[in-house]
Amino acid sequence: MIAHMFSYGFITRAFVVGALVSLCAALLGVSLVLKRYSMIGDGLSHVSFGAMSVAAALNLAPLAVSVPVVLAAAFFLLRLSENSRLKGDAAIAVVSSSALAVGIIVTSLTTGMNTDVCNYMFGSVLAMTKGDVWLSVALSILVLVVFVFFYNKIFAVTFDESFSRATGVRAGLYNTVIALLTAVTIVIGMRIMGALLISSLIIFPALSSMRICNNFRRVIICSAVISLVCFAGGMFASYAFETPVGAGVVVINLAVFAVMSLIGRRTGR
Repeated sequence: MIAHMFSYGFITRAFVVGALVSLCAALLGVSLVLKRYSMIGDGLSHVSFGAMSVAAALNLAPLAVSVPVVLAAAFFLLRLSENSRLKGDAAIAVVSSSALAVGIIVTSLTTGMNTDVCNYMFGSVLAMTKGDVWLSVALSILVLVVFVFFYNKIFAVTFDESFSRATGVRAGLYNTVIALLTAVTIVIGMRIMGALLISSLIIFPALSSMRICNNFRRVIICSAVISLVCFAGGMFASYAFETPVGAGVVVINLAVFAVMSLIGRRTGR
């Protein structure tokens, strides 16, 4: 069955991009969850939906439009949360709901609520063109390289931002790096997972790995493995039972989280 599944080009493309996105999301998710900023993924996915809706209305390439828009939104969210009375989840809620509303209005006035909009909202393996795949692979590799290069600094600002600032680490810069990498990951993963489900790739693997590991590096590695396994399982389940990929990945992640929670309780983690 697996060989037959990968005989379809669109499934192979979706699997390659989805695996890379899952890996990126898992690595970034650990820092975002520990910093209590995990819902930024949900907010940025709504911004990406709005950008893609505008791109579709103007007959522009969705990824080419949404990447810079979501990068700008991530930077704006970070600054809004740090320098105003509108903190964390409130800032995310304001930006995400506004972007989603703009996307829906633009779509309803132009192309209408058609199949493309459903693909953006819930994801579709058919949505990835060859051009999207090459761009997504390049951006995913860039995210991974930057994360590895700044790993020690990201570790420092994740666990003790105040101490990092006191020792001369530019915490604001590395918080911005985390937010921008998350924005890129959200955009390239939305075509497969959809705007409503992409944040699960950030949250679930990190939470699951934290149930059985108590070391940052181990949590990172475990989160990456869980994310890849869950995505592969979701793809196989989608092909076997003809269900949406995004929903299948989330359900498998939920099952893994439940199992890890039980293991953590048994082992006293």
